[in-house]
Amino acid sequence: MGKIVDFKCTYGNSVGISKEVTEKTDLQFPKAYKNWDSMVTLSKELKKHDGVEYCELPFCHTVEGEALGGIINFGDENIGPRAKDYICRTTEEILDLPEIDYSKGRIREVLKACKHLRKDGENVVLYISGPFTIMNVLIDPRHVFKTFRKNPDIMKKIFNKFQDEILRFIEEAQKVGVNMISYADSSGGLNILGPKFSAQVVEMFTYPLLKKVEETLNDGTILLLCPKTTFALLGTEKAIWKDIKLKSPMRYSDGCIELIGKTKFVGQMCIKNKEFYLKDGVIKAIDLI
Repeated sequence: MGKIVDFKCTYGNSVGISKEVTEKTDLQFPKAYKNWDSMVTLSKELKKHDGVEYCELPFCHTVEGEALGGIINFGDENIGPRAKDYICRTTEEILDLPEIDYSKGRIREVLKACKHLRKDGENVVLYISGPFTIMNVLIDPRHVFKTFRKNPDIMKKIFNKFQDEILRFIEEAQKVGVNMISYADSSGGLNILGPKFSAQVVEMFTYPLLKKVEETLNDGTILLLCPKTTFALLGTEKAIWKDIKLKSPMRYSDGCIELIGKTKFVGQMCIKNKEFYLKDGVIKAIDLI
């Protein structure tokens, strides 16, 4: 097995929208983070501000955790939604949480906003979180890491639960026409877990999940992997790079749009790096082994 290389991320924990964007709207916060129509307005304004060819939702990493019962501080126009109080005292309690109901709550509003943006002809990036990021909303991370070390069987059951939820979220996203899904789990990166546990996460969770995602994605959807996840897959020899020639040199985000229908996975750069430019006109797709 090779060595997992870390990706120095400066984007993973960014939440909310800058005041420069929010003050151009007449929206009231934090209410604007909860309703589909205000999400659409915010997303379009953010697209305009960033000068990109896609809209993005949601504006935080708490949607799945909230849908599982997590308690959220919705913030304001300067600071977006974030975890407030933990609802689980033990990791075993996570297994007792009900399945996400995609027909209600803020997660429903996010999907509805995605649907309307697609009807308006927008490319839509939907941010989906991995298990450690979701658990950060539900439980003190110290309990999670302790379980990982001392009781991997329970950890495997928890991973299976989140794998099912992420697959269902992707299926729901495709139903409303989302064409770009970004998957990241910055709270479970190499810098936090270390090499040994990072390799175990790939084996127990990430690789089995993505093999199922590969079957689930239709030709109108592409999955954008966080580079932390990409390098974990490469370092454990579960994936390889595949160079794809683009029609011309372009920004990474534009290259991702061009690749929809041509590959399932990309992940050489964070989609939030708006200025990353592919000077040679080649983008690296990811093939699972």
